[in-house]
Amino acid sequence: MTSASARNPAGAAVPAHTSGPGHTVVRYGPDTAAHVLSVYEDPRCPYCKRMENGLGAVFQEAADAGRIRVDHHFATFIDENAGGTGSLRALSALGAALDEGSEQFVMYLRVLFAEQPPEDEDLFADTTTLVRLGAEVPGLDTPGFREKVTDGTYLSWARAVSDAFDRSGVRATPTVLLDGEPLTVLGPEGYAVTPEAFEAQLPG
Repeated sequence: MTSASARNPAGAAVPAHTSGPGHTVVRYGPDTAAHVLSVYEDPRCPYCKRMENGLGAVFQEAADAGRIRVDHHFATFIDENAGGTGSLRALSALGAALDEGSEQFVMYLRVLFAEQPPEDEDLFADTTTLVRLGAEVPGLDTPGFREKVTDGTYLSWARAVSDAFDRSGVRATPTVLLDGEPLTVLGPEGYAVTPEAFEAQLPG
């Protein structure tokens, strides 16, 4: 796991609590967990919002209990498809949250999805919006967080994370894999499955 002062092979600053090739994976949960939940999502993806609103707390609770480790992989393809830079800016802000702690990161992630604007509104491109939403997370409204979001400290890292997603072979968000095998997180109507239905797919 990285410290906040680390840099990736290209020389760009990377946030704390990142791992994997080029520090492009955001890990939540114990390294010693027997199972890995790989979550692929885009901060502007409306279906990711449905998944996170319904199951984000379930992911976190399972990781906190040591049953799984959650590896987050982020895309920014909605910036390309709908226009704007909100996915990239939100990802950079998530990097700033990581420097404050893994818990602040996962809580901020949940706030961003809860407050996600419509896909055709690029509100996350506005750093004042991202800073304001950070103030909703205990322990995140710090001078360091605000400065890194406003200055775009982790924009280069965010681009590297997005590039890693593009190389991953995953073609849709949300995609969730348990030890490499796909899990069902959305039902036929495109909304999150129940926590009970998701839990039934996890190892005991």
